[in-house]
Amino acid sequence: MRTLTPTRSPARPSAAPRSSVLSGTGLIVVALVATLAALLFPLWSYADRSGTGQANLRAGSVPTQWGPLSASDRDFLVRVRLAGLWELPAGQQAVGRAPTKAVKVAGEHLVEGHTVLDARVREVAAQLGLELPNQPNVQQQGWLRELTAARGSEYERKFANLLRVAHGKVFALVADVRANTRNALVRSLADLTNATVLDHIQVLEATGQVDFDAIAEGRAATATASPSGPPPPAAGRTPRPATPVTPSPTFPLPPAASRANPTG
Repeated sequence: MRTLTPTRSPARPSAAPRSSVLSGTGLIVVALVATLAALLFPLWSYADRSGTGQANLRAGSVPTQWGPLSASDRDFLVRVRLAGLWELPAGQQAVGRAPTKAVKVAGEHLVEGHTVLDARVREVAAQLGLELPNQPNVQQQGWLRELTAARGSEYERKFANLLRVAHGKVFALVADVRANTRNALVRSLADLTNATVLDHIQVLEATGQVDFDAIAEGRAATATASPSGPPPPAAGRTPRPATPVTPSPTFPLPPAASRANPTG
């Protein structure tokens, strides 16, 4: 009688390799998800922190009958006013000194342009309920002191280059505001400012004293510097006037801005 030898079932493969494969796949998936999140989060958070998000745009704007008035719109009006507070006296000084015909012509353009522009920005600010500064800021006071102390060819160089640098920075700001503002009054003011600043840039360059290399190097070194004054005021707040200064008894500041009534 033949003895039957019991057959043995084939051994099952160990579960360890399968578990290892699953764990490896899971880790890869988790890593991919984490990488994607890391790439997306900075984009979202940067937009939020930089004030470029739609929520921040709405939060920084106030309604007016001429369209929403944004924080950058308000800052633009303040900067236009600040520009006139020192560039008008600087132009009057250049006309009075008249070291060369080209400098005198540039000074005349500064006086004429900023007289009109300053009157307009004060009018717009009053309509929009925005208070404006009535004195140049500390940096502008320093520029006026430099011009007052300079003589001869040094004065010509300082006059042409200080004012050309300031106008160049404002020129870039005007383009940005004109392209993005939703307020009709601000848009109209930007048009006038653009034409005025371009005219002043051209007559300053016509003096033959502008150092374009120095301007380009200075711009590269101070790319985030303020165009013509202090950092933008917080939304809904007006800038604190700088310490009063009288550039020269012969060259008075533009008329003071009237205290505006808030608009509803």
